[in-house]
Amino acid sequence: MTLPKIATRDEWLAARKALLVKEKELTQQHDALSVERRNLPMVEIDKDYRFEGPDGTLSLRDIFEGRPQLIIYHFMFHPEWEEGCPSCTAGIDEVSAGFLDHLHTRDTTFALVSRAPLDKLERWKSTRGWDLPWYSSSGSDFNYDFGVTIDASRGFDRYNYRTLDEYAAMGHESMKTAEQPYDMPGRSCFLQVDGRVFFTYAQFARGLESSGGSYYFLDLTALGRQEDWEEPKGRSDSARSAIPDFST
Repeated sequence: MTLPKIATRDEWLAARKALLVKEKELTQQHDALSVERRNLPMVEIDKDYRFEGPDGTLSLRDIFEGRPQLIIYHFMFHPEWEEGCPSCTAGIDEVSAGFLDHLHTRDTTFALVSRAPLDKLERWKSTRGWDLPWYSSSGSDFNYDFGVTIDASRGFDRYNYRTLDEYAAMGHESMKTAEQPYDMPGRSCFLQVDGRVFFTYAQFARGLESSGGSYYFLDLTALGRQEDWEEPKGRSDSARSAIPDFST
């Protein structure tokens, strides 16, 4: 059994207060890291990217919807797929109207962009019952330039600032051997100043797990995310086997 030790309330309180010291240190580190993130240099966008939306063709500036900041979630949807990526879908399922409203209050727009044609995006959006902006970058270099479409034949052989050879050396050979081009998830941030658009930040892989937020809530629980890589191993299995079966 890998379940937590059974303790008295006083023992629990002592352990909790010791952990709180580390949590406060992590919060302070997070705040300091956010300052560094905000102080990153920015790059002006000089390419005329075009996107397809329900109201026609738009520029990157149009996607800002008149606000100074834009967060784009690069949703994995290959042009040949009929359904969106399950993992991306799970995250966007948790994006609420309140979340969008809160971003808008801080002059920030949130939108999805994928390579699949608009009709497929609209169909999947309707199937999921989503009400948020989603644009097709089909035919443009946008996904390639922002590191979420992998195509070594065109020189796009990196994801999350590592080459495909580096992934293969780490044991992730499929990153290199998978049929290309293929898409990966990501998030890119932009700033608009005096009609000029700047790229300010990007994150990939586990940096995206804040989408929706359910993982962070599961991190608060004794069983965690119930993933195979988590420690201690087998905890969720131990909990399930300890639950009495009242069905008989």
